[in-house]
Amino acid sequence: MSETCKTDSKPKTFRELIQSSYFWKPVSGILVGGILGFLYYYFIGCTSGTCAITSSPLSSIIMGAVIGLLITNSPCRTC
Repeated sequence: MSETCKTDSKPKTFRELIQSSYFWKPVSGILVGGILGFLYYYFIGCTSGTCAITSSPLSSIIMGAVIGLLITNSPCRTC
């Protein structure tokens, strides 16, 4: 059973890039991850300052955005 991937040509102009999923899929992952990272800081984060990621809202947002990018732009997916 062979699985085939749909081969889309990549966008050539900036306008095509903005309108394609090549742009919006990672951007939405970054935004949602950043929001979830902040919510994690706000509701669960530690106040003592000993936790490297959750003691600062900026570090929580950055880590959430990175995780969101890695999930939406996974190099393991080929199709």
